[in-house]
Amino acid sequence: MNYRVPQPVPQVILDDVRGAQKMLSGVSRVTAMEGSRHLSALTGSPVHLKCENLQRTGSFKLRGAYVRIAGLRPEQRAAGVVAASAGNHAQGVALASSLLGVRSTVFMPVGAPLPKVAATQEYGAEVRMHGQVVDETLAAAQEYADRTGAVFIHPFDHRDIIAGQGTVGLEILEQCPEVRTILVGIGGGGLAAGVAVAVKALRPDVRIIGVQAAGAAAYPPSLKVGHPVSIDDPITMADGIKVGRPGDVPFKIIGELVDDVRTVSEDALSSALLLCLERAKLVVEPAGCSTVAALLSEPELYGGGPVVAVLSGGNVDPLLLQRILRHGMAAAGRYLSLRLRVADRPGALAGLLAVLSVVDANVLDVSHVRTDPRLGLTEVEVELHLETKGPEHCAEVARSLHGAGYKVMSQ
Repeated sequence: MNYRVPQPVPQVILDDVRGAQKMLSGVSRVTAMEGSRHLSALTGSPVHLKCENLQRTGSFKLRGAYVRIAGLRPEQRAAGVVAASAGNHAQGVALASSLLGVRSTVFMPVGAPLPKVAATQEYGAEVRMHGQVVDETLAAAQEYADRTGAVFIHPFDHRDIIAGQGTVGLEILEQCPEVRTILVGIGGGGLAAGVAVAVKALRPDVRIIGVQAAGAAAYPPSLKVGHPVSIDDPITMADGIKVGRPGDVPFKIIGELVDDVRTVSEDALSSALLLCLERAKLVVEPAGCSTVAALLSEPELYGGGPVVAVLSGGNVDPLLLQRILRHGMAAAGRYLSLRLRVADRPGALAGLLAVLSVVDANVLDVSHVRTDPRLGLTEVEVELHLETKGPEHCAEVARSLHGAGYKVMSQ
């Protein structure tokens, strides 16, 4: 019988993160820290946004990728590197490799957004499309590494990657020394682990809160049983944290140093993206604003001192952004869909629209249905899509329609 001997999990310490910070000097940006009046009022504590969406390549991933590749031996660099990613890690590896003069190959899923594919190529990587899901893409990249000798650059499960990501934590302490709580999105766990290593070594009193999308939350069940477990078919719009199994190295660190892991809904993610765009004037991808979603979902948990929410990335496909913004506006009560029946006679629709005009509801779309067998001979069903000003305005619209004698069938 063959027995698999467990491998010790490498440790990551503060000196590793400090060494990474020196290595990244002049390579990665010290990203801005922006205050948020809206979130501060909501939580009762000052809230600051750490804008890694403004990092080179549009996310924190460059930090870890550069440290990992810079640490390779000369013969390893000569063999080149390979990675698998749907977006952020791909771009981080591509740029880091170009800066270090290393040949890079990046495998991406067939359905990866075209802007992310183009950006990865422009940063200097050879892109190969393979598989429909990231697991298939990872397998292809690993097979390529085994066949060619190229070094596989894992997106989160390596001590150098974690040390590089931990430099975000050092910057937070320098920019907001009075911080009491830091929120970090979690996919595989590299960023949260790195931030926890840096911050807890210097400020053990600071709370570190990880955030996962509820449909792709592998950490809560893993932490409960004490080892990484996989979840089947993770589903979330936040593809940057859509990871089915925690990494071994970050899991150990997160289990020891992260104070809590919260989950957020898809509605909260889309509302957070909309808030970042409207209030902070920041384009943030769904995974990048998971921390803001946590603040919106449970603001009462974050009182008692300054809060820093890490915006981990801003690489969002424009088509997806359009859909998410619509979803976010609906979740925030800014869209209202109604279905009702009116008399099938001239002027009936004009009368309905007049009621909506009085309450200042903007009509985006109107459709008529006359062929439904459930309708009476003199009835027509009208479906309306309205732009509103929030939940209270939605309620006002519904009251006005009822007051005018209209029976709303669904909303």
